[in-house]
Amino acid sequence: MQVSVVWNINARTASATRAVESLHALHNEGFRRVWSTQMPNEPDLLTMIAVAGNSVPEIRFGTGVLPIQNQHPMLLAQRALTANAVVGGRLSLGLGLSHQVVTEGMWGVPYDHPVRRTNEFLDGLLPLLNGEKVSTAGDFVTTRGSLTLTDIPAPDVYLAALGPKMLGVAGRRTSGTVTWMTGPRTLRDHIGPTLRAAAVDAGRPADAVRVVAMLPVAVTDDVDGARASAAEQFAVYNALPSYRAMLDREGFEHSSDAAIIGDEETVAARIADVAAAGVDEFVGIVFDRDPDRRARTRTLLRRLDQV
Repeated sequence: MQVSVVWNINARTASATRAVESLHALHNEGFRRVWSTQMPNEPDLLTMIAVAGNSVPEIRFGTGVLPIQNQHPMLLAQRALTANAVVGGRLSLGLGLSHQVVTEGMWGVPYDHPVRRTNEFLDGLLPLLNGEKVSTAGDFVTTRGSLTLTDIPAPDVYLAALGPKMLGVAGRRTSGTVTWMTGPRTLRDHIGPTLRAAAVDAGRPADAVRVVAMLPVAVTDDVDGARASAAEQFAVYNALPSYRAMLDREGFEHSSDAAIIGDEETVAARIADVAAAGVDEFVGIVFDRDPDRRARTRTLLRRLDQV
């Protein structure tokens, strides 16, 4: 199992200089790939990947994830292909539906019919990424035309899929899924089997799709303190329906229960459980605010990536 880390892009690292410095540091520590989240109130992720990635060679990027409701497939194809050209084909494009509280509360975009919306978005996006002309009219998204960015490699597309219907879309049409707040039992018994069965049903090999699992992680001797910090930082996920369903399925009462916390031996054992669940790539979100404990956590993640 590959082990990666989240590269944080926020107001503090939005300058080109700071973004390049932070990415250089992760590259120099030995990480092969970083994933980054796109929050609705933070800097544009594809722009920051292009800016910093142009200055830092070799390391690969994943978006975990870009919301689809606030942009058109043609616009996203333009942005993704441009960024991928700048970084030399090192981009994986993780997409998702965001949440009702964001799409309706912030953007005024209805959240209904999420599976149909996703399929219609992919109907427009995937051909454009592959240099093809598209003409598709849907109930929610219509895409017609082509791009001139035909010599740029298409990024792998992942879908943030947790429920069976969305996992079916991911298995049939994309490179896999990116999960969050999903524990090893749910990854083993639900996410992986549903995703790979959908791929096989679509005539694809089971290994055509990958499971990328993102979870909070902290290597520390202050387990109680880290648990309290996780409870504070990730409290919002207790009430978001898609993540609440994954927590309930795993038997977790709070989002902080999903966090992997402990000394090196404890954390390594829990990440090994994730690997045994059929996960192809583990992405650690290093959430402890103490710099020394953050460095200690990254050290373990790097070591596990070499196993």
